[in-house]
Amino acid sequence: METERAQSKTNIKVIVEKHSDGYVAYPLGLKGVVVGEGDTYEDVLADVRSAIRFHMETFGTEVLQAEAPVLEVFVAEAAVTI
Repeated sequence: METERAQSKTNIKVIVEKHSDGYVAYPLGLKGVVVGEGDTYEDVLADVRSAIRFHMETFGTEVLQAEAPVLEVFVAEAAVTI
């Protein structure tokens, strides 16, 4: 007999970058490195969802940094002398 596992959904904020050769996405608030890529916005979201799911199945829900959730994300520029 197969045991049913309770499933729940969690919203995770994801940064999506558009580059000349496609899209890159990575989630905020996860321990470890998770990246998705794709040719379209929809492709990259599907890929990063899959990567997040795999990461959580591999390392457990402890990778969620629930004690300090990301509330908002801003894009800013910082001048750096090189």
